[in-house]
Amino acid sequence: MFDSVEKVETLLGEEKYICDRKIATVVFLAEKLEKPVLVEGPAGVGKTELAKVVAAATGRSLVRLQCYEGLDEAKALYEWEYSKQLLYTQILKERFVQVMAGAKTLSEAAERIGKEDSVFFSEHFIVPRPLLHAITSEEPSLLLVDEVDKSDPEFEAFLLEVLSDFQVTVPEIGTVRAVRKPLVFLTSNNAREMSDALKRRCLHLFIDYPNEALERRILEMKVPGVNEHLMRDLVGMMQRLRELDLKKIPSISETLDWARALLALNATDLDEDVVNQTLNVILKYEGDVRRVQGDLSRLLARKTGEAKAPAAAPTVVPTRTVAKKGALH
Repeated sequence: MFDSVEKVETLLGEEKYICDRKIATVVFLAEKLEKPVLVEGPAGVGKTELAKVVAAATGRSLVRLQCYEGLDEAKALYEWEYSKQLLYTQILKERFVQVMAGAKTLSEAAERIGKEDSVFFSEHFIVPRPLLHAITSEEPSLLLVDEVDKSDPEFEAFLLEVLSDFQVTVPEIGTVRAVRKPLVFLTSNNAREMSDALKRRCLHLFIDYPNEALERRILEMKVPGVNEHLMRDLVGMMQRLRELDLKKIPSISETLDWARALLALNATDLDEDVVNQTLNVILKYEGDVRRVQGDLSRLLARKTGEAKAPAAAPTVVPTRTVAKKGALH
C-alpha cells in the first residue's frame, strides 16, 4: 500500500526501478482511485517492468495477459475443461440411466438430462485464464494486459466491461464480480491508436527514451562494474544513435544489453573496432547497422568533440519530435 507519492519512489527504488515524480504520481493515484493505467511509449523503455515492480513493491501477485492479433475472450477469460466433463459423464453414467428411467419419449429423456446441465457447466469445470483469474483472486493482485495495441478492436471493446465494473459475464453461469479489485496496467507500443472509450477509463502515462543523466543512473543500478569512462562513452553513443533516422531506435533495454556485452568482452573503451563487433546487440535491422557503420567515425569523434564540421551529406537528422503527453489525461 502506497501512502504517498514519495513512498512510491522509495519502494520502486528498492526494486531497482528508477522512478521520476510523474510516474510515481500516476502509480499512487492508480491505487488510491482504483483506476487502470494505460502506459504508452516506445518498446524497451520499461513499461512492462513498471507493472512488475509495482506488483513486487505492493506484495501483489502478478497476473499477465500477453496480447496478440486474434486473441479472443475464450483465451483471455476462461475455457471449459471438456476432458474433465467427459470423465464425470463416464463416472455418473449409472446415475444418468436412473434419471432417464421411465421416460417414454426421446424428448422427455433429453429434458430430464437438460435439468442436470448445471452440474457440468459450473465453476468446477472452468479453467480460468488471466482475466478471470485476476477478478476471482481473493488475494491482492495486479493484472498486466501487455501490448494491448496488438489485440483486435473487438477484444479491446470486450475489455471495457472488465475495466468499467471489474466484472465479466460467463453465459453459462452468469456475471462474476471481482472479489478484490485488481490493480490494472495496460501497456502499448503505439502499434495502433487506442479507442477513446478505453482511454477514458484509464489514467494515462507516457514513458519516453531516458535523457543522458537518467540513462546513466539506470546503467549504474542495473549493470554495476562499468567504469566511468566507458559508461560516459556508451551512454553518449546511445543518445546520438537515437538522433538517427533508424527503423528501430535502440532503447534502454539495448543500452543494458550493450553494457553487459562490453563487460563480457572486457572492453574498457568504445573504439571503432569494438563498436563494429557489437552493433548487432543494439541494432535489430541490417539496414540500421549499415547506416551506422557508414557514419561511425563521425559518431565516435563526437564523443571527444572532434570533427565539428558536418559531413557533406550527413545522415544525422534533427532529434525526433515526440509528442510529449501529460502524465494524466
